[in-house]
Amino acid sequence: MSGVSTKFDRHDRLILAALQQDGSLSNLELADRVGLSPSPCSRRVQKLEESGVIRGRAALLDSKSLGLGLTVLIQISMDRHTPERFENFEATVRAFEEVQQCYLITGQSADYLLKVVVPDMDAYQAFLLDKVTRIEGVSGVHSSFVMRKVVDTTALPLSYL
Repeated sequence: MSGVSTKFDRHDRLILAALQQDGSLSNLELADRVGLSPSPCSRRVQKLEESGVIRGRAALLDSKSLGLGLTVLIQISMDRHTPERFENFEATVRAFEEVQQCYLITGQSADYLLKVVVPDMDAYQAFLLDKVTRIEGVSGVHSSFVMRKVVDTTALPLSYL
């Protein structure tokens, strides 16, 4: 259980699993699903929120239904590995609504891996040329285009708790 600072019992795990599946559950529905009465269920959820285990709840939108049909994984290389370069890059990409995820990585020739969602190739070209390549320090970009999402989940593996 490395990295786990809180003990999770069966009910905590059931709550987390249910909320990962459907974050819109009311406390009454959640309590019913996990076998608790509403008050103890609510207290447990509040404790999980206060401890930072539950960071928030969000609606999961379908990108294709919204006309955002192109997902791109971009490997970014930086010219210098200085804290200032990294801080500037990270602050800049945080402001781009197209960027869904940004990871500082190792083990590759790239420094960052971005997951980007845009409507189409024209929008991607504009994003790349007008935004990404204009960030100070970006020295290389390698784009991979997602053909099919085989696994696409936000759920974390709870079996390790």
